[in-house]
Amino acid sequence: MTGPHRAGLGTVLTEWGRIGCIGFGGPPAHIALLRKLCVEDRRWLDPQEFEDAIAACNLLPGPASTQLAIFCAWRVRGRAGALVGGAAFILPGLVAILALAALFLGDPPTWVKAAGAGAGAAVAAIALQAGTSLIPAGWKRATQHSNRRRWAAYLLLGTAAAATVGPWLVLVLIACGIAEILAQRLPAPERRPSSAVPLLAAAGLGGGVLLPLAWTALKVGALSYGGGFVIIPLMQADAVEQHHWMTAAEFLNAVALGQITPGPVVHTVAVVGYAAAGLAGGLLAAAVAFSPSFAFILLGADRFDRLRGNQRVRAFLDGAGPAAVGAILGSAVPLVRALSEPWQYAVLAGAALLTLGLRRGPVLTLLTAATAGAVIVAAGGGLPG
Repeated sequence: MTGPHRAGLGTVLTEWGRIGCIGFGGPPAHIALLRKLCVEDRRWLDPQEFEDAIAACNLLPGPASTQLAIFCAWRVRGRAGALVGGAAFILPGLVAILALAALFLGDPPTWVKAAGAGAGAAVAAIALQAGTSLIPAGWKRATQHSNRRRWAAYLLLGTAAAATVGPWLVLVLIACGIAEILAQRLPAPERRPSSAVPLLAAAGLGGGVLLPLAWTALKVGALSYGGGFVIIPLMQADAVEQHHWMTAAEFLNAVALGQITPGPVVHTVAVVGYAAAGLAGGLLAAAVAFSPSFAFILLGADRFDRLRGNQRVRAFLDGAGPAAVGAILGSAVPLVRALSEPWQYAVLAGAALLTLGLRRGPVLTLLTAATAGAVIVAAGGGLPG
């Protein structure tokens, strides 16, 4: 139960919309902004409630920070708040990325193509930074529930799967979760088991372009553990290799746009949709990709405590979690393979220095790489085909 309403819908619309507009930097920035609003400034949630919400949302597939935004709005104003707050959080970035998709995927001037090629070259370094930043905490948690040998094995499996099997990555993540359940040899619970694990592994049914596009978006929103860069090999395999909706260079641009716009990285799927079927495709892809996040919260938020306390769900995440981290690292491989100009490898090396060596954020790194691309092409460098 949500208890009494803690704020009006107008307040939810305004505050969640503000976060949607300024939420550059991905999940860490989103979590910090939501905590400041809901815990520190307005005191709608106490610190323990907020930490529990983060943990519960991390047990679900899809974009965790989006689910956290929807959950916090649900706690503040019930189901109506979840719908209004979630939409307000998502829409600013969606509008921005679709506008940029029209610019980058149409017939842009040379300098725009050059900037896109430069930013695209840096994406693999951003993926490596995102993955390596998650390793220390996961390695520390491995001794609490699983063990480090199995944790490392799941990490390597996820890395290899993202680098090689593309659209079958989801099956590897699920297999790692099931393997950990079996490895922990959990006894049958005394009460009727929660249906959370079947929910986590559930799939849906995705004529033309729209049906495969909807299926791709559903995999992004409902079957990708860890969100963020875990979705990249899934989208790349479908959009570039199987359906040929976009070139490898255009896909790199899409991932870069997802990083430099506010809101969740899952907005990248809207660029894929735009490439496949124009504005209608972009809107369809976004609607399908974000629908599971709303469904998980609207239908199951009041069961989050039971979800977190279920040993089998916890064990499943002990296996799928490190595999998802590995998938983030492995996603760098197909991203590097998509580069075609020699100068792009130099930009990638510079981006790796900025992100991994100097620990600069993704937005600064991508903007720097975009500027480098524009300068290099203006000086005579070639554009990707």
